[in-house]
Amino acid sequence: MTREEVLKDIQTKFGEVIIEVFDKSPKRAYIEIKPTAIVPVAKYIFRDLGARFNIASGVDAGTHIEILYHLTIESINLLISLRVKLDRENPAIDSLATSFEAANWIEREMHELLGIEFKGHPDMRRLLLSDQWPEGVYPLRQDYEEWDETAIRDRGV
Repeated sequence: MTREEVLKDIQTKFGEVIIEVFDKSPKRAYIEIKPTAIVPVAKYIFRDLGARFNIASGVDAGTHIEILYHLTIESINLLISLRVKLDRENPAIDSLATSFEAANWIEREMHELLGIEFKGHPDMRRLLLSDQWPEGVYPLRQDYEEWDETAIRDRGV
């Protein structure tokens, strides 16, 4: 398939859950979808279209928590970023770790740092933060307040 055929195929198959398609450049497209559709859309791109899962990134956008799932179809040199916006007060989404193992660690990281609940994740134990880090305190949230007055945080968390 060509790049145009891939994007049209995704829009035809998943049109009811697609919020917006932003065709950024010949090598990159953003597709915003409803959070409830992440598993079927990502699995389709990964398995049926032969994409590789690169990484996911999350950010506290103030009014919502946003995740971008980056998948590359190397045969046509196309990076597709699936964008989902989650409720900031209850950021929850189905896990992709059961669909492709590469999502495991990044979902654990986003859970620790942003407080995103990945439903169905096989192993949500801590990955980055110490065991002494308090539950419910997320260092990459805009409203983060230092909880340890003795900490020197000049090199990340």
